[in-house]
Amino acid sequence: MSIFHRRALLGGLPAAGLLVALPAAAEARPNLRAAIARFVALEGSKSFRIDVGENGRIFRQSYKAVRPMFIGSAVKTFILTRYLQEVERGNRTLGEYFTVDDRVRSLSSPVLEHMHGRFPARSVLEAMITHSDNTATDIALKAVGVETVRAFLREHRYDSVLVPGSTRVMFSYLAGAPDGVDKGWKGMEQIMADRLFGEPRPAINPVQSMMGTTNDLVTYYQRALRGDYFARPDTLTEFRRIQAMASALAPTVPAGVAAYGKGGSVDWEGFHAFCLPGQMVLGRAGVAPLPVTFCFTYNWSGPEEGVPAAFSAYVASVTAILAQITRLFG
Repeated sequence: MSIFHRRALLGGLPAAGLLVALPAAAEARPNLRAAIARFVALEGSKSFRIDVGENGRIFRQSYKAVRPMFIGSAVKTFILTRYLQEVERGNRTLGEYFTVDDRVRSLSSPVLEHMHGRFPARSVLEAMITHSDNTATDIALKAVGVETVRAFLREHRYDSVLVPGSTRVMFSYLAGAPDGVDKGWKGMEQIMADRLFGEPRPAINPVQSMMGTTNDLVTYYQRALRGDYFARPDTLTEFRRIQAMASALAPTVPAGVAAYGKGGSVDWEGFHAFCLPGQMVLGRAGVAPLPVTFCFTYNWSGPEEGVPAAFSAYVASVTAILAQITRLFG
C-alpha cells in the first residue's frame, strides 16, 4: 500500500462532447485540439480549464471544470497564502523557528521526515511547496490554524475546496481512525507497515480529504498572483517566489517560461490522482506579459503497477497543451 507519494506530474483516454469552438488562431493549429483530446482521453475522471488573459478574456477552454475531484497537495497553496497574510498582520514572521520532531512528523516528507531540530519558517514553507513535504505542511497549518484556512476559503467562495485538519489526521482517518484523531508518528509508521486502525476509507470523502474543482483553483491563482489577497507588494513577491519553486512545474511548462503553481497526487487503496494548477506568464519584448492560468486534474482507479504509465501519459498530455498554448499566444 502506498499513500501520498509525491510525483512530478504526468497522465491518459477518450470522451464525447469534448471541445467547444476554438478561436480562429487555435483552429489554425490542430495540434492544440489534438493535445487537449489526449488529456480528455485519459481513462478515468478528468477535468481542466485554461484561461489566456485575465479571466480568460483572450481564450478559455474547459472540460468538466465544476466537477469536484481529489486534488491532493494542491491545497497547500491556501496554507501558504494564509501564512503570508499572518506575516503581513504581524502575527507570524518568516524568520521564526519551528521544532521538527516526532510530535509533528508526517508521511511523505522528503525534506523533514528524518530531520530533528529547529528550522526557519521560510524553509518550512519552501519545503511544503517545492517538495510537498507533509511535515512542513502540518507545521505551517498548525501555525495559522486550519479553521482560518477554511474561513479564507468560505470568505472567497472556494466552496469546493476541502482542507483536512492536518495530513496526519487525514492519513489516520483514511486508515480507519475516527474523525479528528491524530495517530501520531507511530501511527504513521503502522500505516506504512499495512497495519491499519480499521476499515480503510476512500480518499474522496466529505470529512478528511483534499478536494476541489478546476474552476476554483484557476480563479484562485488568477486572484492570488495579481495580489488580491495581500496588502503589500513584497508579500506578493514572496508568494510568487515560493510558488515558482514547485517541482511539478519543470516537467510540464515550456523551458524559459515563468510559472507558478503547486501539484498534488495520491495513491491509496487502488485510487490515484494527479493535479496541477497554476499560471505561466508569456511575453515578448515590448508586449505586456500575458498570464495563462490553468488546472489539470486526473482521478482514476487501477492497479499500482499501472501508475507510472498513467503518470507519463498525464504529463505528456499536459506538457503538449501548455506547449501549444505558448506557441499560439506567446
